[in-house]
Amino acid sequence: MKIQKVIPSGYCKGVVNAIGIAKQTKAEHPEEPVYILGMLVHNSHVSKELEDAGIITLYDEHKSKEQLLDEVDEGVIIFTAHGISDAIKEKVASKGLQYVDATCVDVLKTQNLIRKHLNDGDEVIYFGKKGHPEAEAVLSISDRIHLISSKEDIDRLDIVADKIFFTNQTTMSYLELAEIIDHLKERYPSIYIQPEVCNATSSRQKAIYELKDCDLLYVVGDLRSNNTNMLKEIGLKHGIKKVLLIQTYEDIDESDLQDVENIYVTAGASTPPELIRQVIDHLTAYTGQ
Repeated sequence: MKIQKVIPSGYCKGVVNAIGIAKQTKAEHPEEPVYILGMLVHNSHVSKELEDAGIITLYDEHKSKEQLLDEVDEGVIIFTAHGISDAIKEKVASKGLQYVDATCVDVLKTQNLIRKHLNDGDEVIYFGKKGHPEAEAVLSISDRIHLISSKEDIDRLDIVADKIFFTNQTTMSYLELAEIIDHLKERYPSIYIQPEVCNATSSRQKAIYELKDCDLLYVVGDLRSNNTNMLKEIGLKHGIKKVLLIQTYEDIDESDLQDVENIYVTAGASTPPELIRQVIDHLTAYTGQ
């Protein structure tokens, strides 16, 4: 049995930057409460690490960011790597709170691109995951942004405009994006298209699509992480016999290791490197390598 790590995998520069910003903010405000509005990145282990550093994560799947802010009267607010709406920034300012923006530079690039095309009079079609904080931040920019999450959503669009611009959430599947673009061109032949899957996402996805003789692929990451889930989808589309998404080595079931020869391990861009190492160490110990 052979175990190999997929390269690249794990943390991307945006995640490293966001974690660094959060810890630096707490270091600069040791006597004040420091809050992250939402999950800084979609990984519960990262949230625990920040909690241990004295940073409070404000997250409740049943509450909006506006509602979460109602619970804070003092301190510093950190915006997550996924981007934030202008309305939230205004509410933070109106409450007299300081804020630090940890939005990923790739996310900001996409947002600025969208703003430019809106200013030019375009209608915008945006491919993203409904309810995802990156998509929600983009949709808050204008009601002239139309969210699609599938080819079927394209057929339901009713846009009449001279100029239409298309882009996407940075963590989507590059394979699914290609299918979406083909379908859009059929519906809107003159549409202007600019794909925005970030390099960290696409490079990790393409690395999986280039794997050969893979019997079992473990994808390490949080179940809420979109880029992690996309890695699993890519593995399945590539025809890998068995693709399993696990959060830690404790999720490994020995029955899954039966009758497999080549095992690969990859991880989402928000997965801490120690979790990847623990998975590989556990598999190595099991196989006696």
